[in-house]
Amino acid sequence: MANIIITGASSGIGFEAVLDLTANKENKVIALARSADKLRKLHEISTSLNPEGGKLYPAQFDIVYDNYPDSLIPFIQSKFESVDILVNNAGILINKPFLDTSLEEFAQVLQTNLLGHINMIKHIAPLMKNGGHIVNIGSMGGFQGSSKFAGLSAYSTSKGALATLTECLAEEFKEQGIKVNCLALGSSQTEMFEEAFPSLEAGTLAFEMGRYIADFAQNGHKYYNGKVLPVANTTP
Repeated sequence: MANIIITGASSGIGFEAVLDLTANKENKVIALARSADKLRKLHEISTSLNPEGGKLYPAQFDIVYDNYPDSLIPFIQSKFESVDILVNNAGILINKPFLDTSLEEFAQVLQTNLLGHINMIKHIAPLMKNGGHIVNIGSMGGFQGSSKFAGLSAYSTSKGALATLTECLAEEFKEQGIKVNCLALGSSQTEMFEEAFPSLEAGTLAFEMGRYIADFAQNGHKYYNGKVLPVANTTP
């Protein structure tokens, strides 16, 4: 049995990962996102697909701006004795030439794609025990030496920083026995991908990538720690 928290659960690969995680009746999943309507849809689909599946607790929460000590943490503690897995999947993308991207837009992307995850980890790591696993969802755009694409400087920079944070935290959390890994995802057919590359077809379907993330979150810490792993079969 695993107690799992996943952010960015209302669409794309986060949505699909939740459906896969709740297929296991032993799992309890807290699914976080900013959209209450999309979370309701997630709960409906999960219940219909997995009537005998794991427990799903959707919660509307903004990882950057909402209150952790008075809101999220009491909610988690009302459902879980401790947290086994944290999947930091929330993210935003701005597709603009670098010179046209304002500092405010850069800050917005870094707030969600980096500082929001830092905030989440700071509050959730103390609830984790030996054997816990933190999975940061990165991107091939933030993977050193990979092909880069015009217009995605803010997004790729934020994902590159998330990869380095992963390596640092794996070292810091060794004594607590918490493993930290980053999946540098290639393209999957999501709204975000279509926004970045409107004329291209992704190499992987969202549900396939969601299934991969769900499996890695539950098993990857047995084999990896502090690793930034490329998960891509196409460029982009």
